[in-house]
Amino acid sequence: MSSKEKAILCAGEALRFKALNLVLLEVRRFSSFADYFIICSGKSGRQVQGIADNIENELKTRGLKPIGTEGKREGHWVLMDYGDVIIHIFYEPVRCFYDLESLWSEAPRVEWEHGPDETISRKN
Repeated sequence: MSSKEKAILCAGEALRFKALNLVLLEVRRFSSFADYFIICSGKSGRQVQGIADNIENELKTRGLKPIGTEGKREGHWVLMDYGDVIIHIFYEPVRCFYDLESLWSEAPRVEWEHGPDETISRKN
């Protein structure tokens, strides 16, 4: 699975658990440690944890395990490291405080859309 396919799969799983304001950034030109960042939010710590669990469970069924996961117990900012794909799941007020999108503002956003069944497909 390519890093882009993995990123799109993770984005789809986050949306399946009702993640808010999801942004998929291609950071490979700006980062030596990842190709893609996913940044999204949840309305509560419980939802943030649920989004993280959903992504982790889906990738586990495909034989992919994270290199590391931080912050899941607290549910304010969960960081999931899948090597070439880094996932940031925030409780919304925490996301506003750290504003990662501004930090990575030069990174292009990957254009995608999802259908009614929450699957992700790339826009042409």
